[in-house]
Amino acid sequence: MKENNFSISRIILGVFQGMLIGVGAVLPGISGGVLCVVFGIYKPVMELLSDPFRKFKSHVPPLLPVIAGGAIGFLGVANILAFFLETYPEPSVCLFIGLITGMLPSLFREANEKGHPKGCWPVLILAFAIVLALLIGLNVFSITITPSFGWYVFCGFCLALSVIAPGMSFSTLLMPLGLYTPFVDGLGSLNLSILVPAGIGALATVICLAKVIDMLFDRYYAHAFHGIIGIVIAATIMIIPFNSFTASLGSAVVNIICIAVGIVAALILDKFNASVSKEE
Repeated sequence: MKENNFSISRIILGVFQGMLIGVGAVLPGISGGVLCVVFGIYKPVMELLSDPFRKFKSHVPPLLPVIAGGAIGFLGVANILAFFLETYPEPSVCLFIGLITGMLPSLFREANEKGHPKGCWPVLILAFAIVLALLIGLNVFSITITPSFGWYVFCGFCLALSVIAPGMSFSTLLMPLGLYTPFVDGLGSLNLSILVPAGIGALATVICLAKVIDMLFDRYYAHAFHGIIGIVIAATIMIIPFNSFTASLGSAVVNIICIAVGIVAALILDKFNASVSKEE
């Protein structure tokens, strides 16, 4: 009976996490990869992507609830939350900021799981600085281009990169180029002229980068994880709606409440995840 309860708990947790990851994959400014790190499934996902044939039996079954939840979040729940993002954009983003912030302690625990060798903090700071500069540059130098087959290959690259490199939200990369809206519209309408080149770009990215990321974790676990945390922090800072905090006292209070709710939800989720893992 206990095993069944645990199994159900694990499935529910996985589906819920997958839904949030699916939502984060499509919402502007949010990265599905960041949420993979936050929920502690980034490494197994990278292991599966780097060697899908050999890791299929060992990795796919435990990730199935997450995959199912991701599909639900990507196709269904994302539309609902997209409505809230359009109607209440700042509070919705602040909720995600709180969720990510609340999971940072667990990220550092996982990063130090195999020890804390020298150089971890410099790697974190360097990754933070590079990604922050890149994201600021993309926001400052906005360039609009005409979509084409080649650019949709690039869109697929960005979509895969948003999972492989947490913090690299594909919306953040595509919006300055004017590619986000036509790309998302094409995905929603199942437009093959967009899906095919995007699929080529995503597949090529996974083949080229997943093995590299997996190798880094195998050889330099603590350093790689601290670098990922630096990327997560930089990406989170970039989505903070600073203008909303200074617009009025009311909007600032609402944003702070949403951040607090996100932090509390993250801590509860982390505690639930820990209890389920302990039972396992």
